Amino acid sequence: MSVFKGFLHVTHILGLTGLGIVSFAVNGQAKSDDSDLAKQLANPVANLIIVPFQGNYDQGYGASDDEKYLINVQPTMPMRLSDDWNLISRTILPLVHQNDINGNSGTDTGIGDTVQSFFFSPVELTDGGLIWDVGPALLLPTASKNNLGVDQWGAGPTAVGLYANGPWTYGMLANHVWGADEGSAASATNASFFQPFINYTPPDAWTFVLNTETTRNWANDQWSVPVNGIVSKLTRIGDQKVCNGAGMRYWLESPDAGPNGWGARLI
Repeated sequence: MSVFKGFLHVTHILGLTGLGIVSFAVNGQAKSDDSDLAKQLANPVANLIIVPFQGNYDQGYGASDDEKYLINVQPTMPMRLSDDWNLISRTILPLVHQNDINGNSGTDTGIGDTVQSFFFSPVELTDGGLIWDVGPALLLPTASKNNLGVDQWGAGPTAVGLYANGPWTYGMLANHVWGADEGSAASATNASFFQPFINYTPPDAWTFVLNTETTRNWANDQWSVPVNGIVSKLTRIGDQKVCNGAGMRYWLESPDAGPNGWGARLI
């Protein structure tokens, strides 16, 4: 497996990635104000049971301008540890369909590698209103095919910090993962992920999101920088709150073989 393919995989697995529709199933919030709940969803690791299905489309891979489809299944589950602390589990399991994204690598469909994060989160806000979470991130080699993963265990730190001020929510999610096997064909995973974001949620429970999902691959000295704009609306299906949205993204920087140009997101 080449360094380039490993970089592309890590780019898509460490965080969120693309025109799209986003759906979150939220339990236990039937009586919450829709606008307040929409603001809570601005937190990537909110103290809520949420089940996002995030579909992504990207193009511009290789000389043939090939395509990749990615669905991230991203359940988040909070657990109460004590009166002062919560433990929040966040899983990213990718389902992938891709064609020749690494030379003549062919068409592959299956499961990619999983990133499992655990965030320790204080129950009470800080005096300044900062919401923060910190913990470990684990890279699990669950790929069903060689071309869909890096064949490597990995681990590192992850953290989220954000402020909520009226209709505005802004902050950053970040992590870094080191591969456990420096001799693997993935050329020793060593990548940082940064997701600064700013959200605006008016009283009608619409949310307007602008973020970047930047990956720095230190193993081959490359950056991946897509910028995303997403609009979502919190609605109800029976007693279940669901958030649906749409957006687009543009790749400001990516490896020479792609992706590039515009991307799309369906969840």
